Amino acid sequence: MMWSFVVAAAAVVTALNVRAEQVLLLDTTTEATLGWTRFPYGAQASTPGWLEESYTNFEKQINWRSYVVCDVAHHNVNNWLWTPFIERRNANRIYIEIKFTIRDCSLFPGNALSCKETFSLLYYEFDVATREQPPWEPESYKLVGRIAAGEGRFNTNSEVDINTEVKSIAVTKRGVYFAFRDQGACISILAVKVYYITCPEVTVNFARFPATPTGREVTVIEQANGTCVENAETAPGEVPPVYLCKGDGKWTLPSGSCKCRAGFEPDLNNQVCNECAPGKFKSHTGDDPCITCPDYSESTAYAAAECKCVPGFYRAKKDPKNVPCTQPPSAPVNLTVTFADQFSISLAWQPPHKTGGRNDITYRVYCSNCGPNIEYRPAATGLNNTRVTVMGLDPVTEYKFQVYAENGVTEQTGEEPKKVEITAVTEASVVSVVSKLRILSVESDKLSLAWNPPPIDLTDPDDTIESYEVKCFPKDNMEKSANATLKISKEPHVIITGLKRDTEYGIRVRAKMKRGWGEFSGIVYARTGSVLETTFVGEEEGAQVRLVAGVMVAVVVLSVVAIIATVLFLRSRTDDECDKKQPSDCNALNYRNGEVYTGPELEEWLECIKMSRYIEKFRAAGILDMDAVVDLTVHQLASLGVTLVGHQKKIMNSVQSMRAQIRGSGPYGFLV
Repeated sequence: MMWSFVVAAAAVVTALNVRAEQVLLLDTTTEATLGWTRFPYGAQASTPGWLEESYTNFEKQINWRSYVVCDVAHHNVNNWLWTPFIERRNANRIYIEIKFTIRDCSLFPGNALSCKETFSLLYYEFDVATREQPPWEPESYKLVGRIAAGEGRFNTNSEVDINTEVKSIAVTKRGVYFAFRDQGACISILAVKVYYITCPEVTVNFARFPATPTGREVTVIEQANGTCVENAETAPGEVPPVYLCKGDGKWTLPSGSCKCRAGFEPDLNNQVCNECAPGKFKSHTGDDPCITCPDYSESTAYAAAECKCVPGFYRAKKDPKNVPCTQPPSAPVNLTVTFADQFSISLAWQPPHKTGGRNDITYRVYCSNCGPNIEYRPAATGLNNTRVTVMGLDPVTEYKFQVYAENGVTEQTGEEPKKVEITAVTEASVVSVVSKLRILSVESDKLSLAWNPPPIDLTDPDDTIESYEVKCFPKDNMEKSANATLKISKEPHVIITGLKRDTEYGIRVRAKMKRGWGEFSGIVYARTGSVLETTFVGEEEGAQVRLVAGVMVAVVVLSVVAIIATVLFLRSRTDDECDKKQPSDCNALNYRNGEVYTGPELEEWLECIKMSRYIEKFRAAGILDMDAVVDLTVHQLASLGVTLVGHQKKIMNSVQSMRAQIRGSGPYGFLV
């Protein structure tokens, strides 16, 4: 920015020092003879009129052809003298400079009949030069002015006083005649010069402006458009160069500019653009000078717009031309496995020792023998950090991983990026599986469930349970649904909330052992209700058990119980282990694929029906197991201290349900 300001300021100062130029159209001082048209002329003339003669002053080296007239002794003097036809060329305004002398009328006492001390200057514009004498009638001419001796008149007792008068006229036609009219003066026209003024040719801001004639009027400003010097151009976004020519022939108010092209630098003094020398370059149009090639690059020719990278070094497409050339990085180092289980492996590494001179290193991870469904977290390519986890692997499988280091010039090399490799093996699948997954209660928007922990080896420190993962998902969408809910629990029970009303859900649980995740349990299904009732579902060794019991009309209840009891009777014949009883009052669910298994304890039953407040009363009365519960009567409940009719009804409904199951299942236990 500062360099551009200095260039522009210096160029303007240079232009302001240029003076106006005169373009001569007529100069009598350089001609040996004139032969201008005169009137009157010849033998018929009443007065001698204008006569051509020489004016000499050897001391001043003057020898001019001139015209004189001195008809002061005549009446009605009317002498005309015409210049030749003067073409105006590019002129908008023409100037005429006259050097003359006038004799003082006091030199002619008594002899001067019409002595005057002025003469008239007139002009006549015409589009075509003619051989005929121009008209001399005054009405055909325009008066420029009456001219008098400004410097003084002379007589015999003084030296000749040469007067200089400059007049100007605006012109529009091809050319002009000037006329000198004498009406009784004693005059010598010593020299006549006709010219026009131009703002001279000039170069400013690396733009060349041609010589420009001034305007038709002195106050008019002419605009000139500049042309960029060789190897310069108007910079993008800037206006073309313009300069204003004033009426006095001086330039003013330059605007716009040209800038040296890429590969050329400005020469301020000479207003030219010079080539960058070998070893230097300039990458853009502007006022900046050429600079030395960046590291690992070179230019061997003149006018270089960029320096080419030396072999083995590269420049990315987005890199500026003034940055050093760079290389691809070396391989990452210290690739290690930071975690591995049955299904995933985590890797970590350190950046390469050699960055290649760049700071845009990214990493790419590739597994040569992984399946198509693996997942990289956070990503497999374009990694900015030095860690990745590969998921979706198979247990007890050896995998080979490569980690590549790449940067902005890697693709330009045409070679494979540097890499580091490692082989890792996933762990064996943990066979630990939770058992007896059961749903304790179901409401319109939540489920309460519990399970038995998997068996553990107390002598093995790695065979300890760290947590449980519970997966709950709508049955129709199964586990791939985006609506699946995952919960982590430290205890073998959990409450899942935020569920949809009247929707069937599948639930499965797995344990996180210290040595890895165990397998998921079998799926248990439950449907959320439209009323806030409780439900209990049990499961053992992968079997799915569904129970539906409702507080309905007695006939409907007995019919449903009879159907379920029949199915269980047929299936229980093949299951010798299901010989324990389990009560439940969960009367809001339908159960499918029912199976006999050991029922809940007293505390769990009371908690399921939300009557756990009476646990101590049951114990105090000696009711310690479910066999005693089945024989309960309303009178006994009242004697226990359960006096609220609603609580009595809720407990007895559950007891009656268990009695009906006992009658349907015989000696094989309770259906839940």
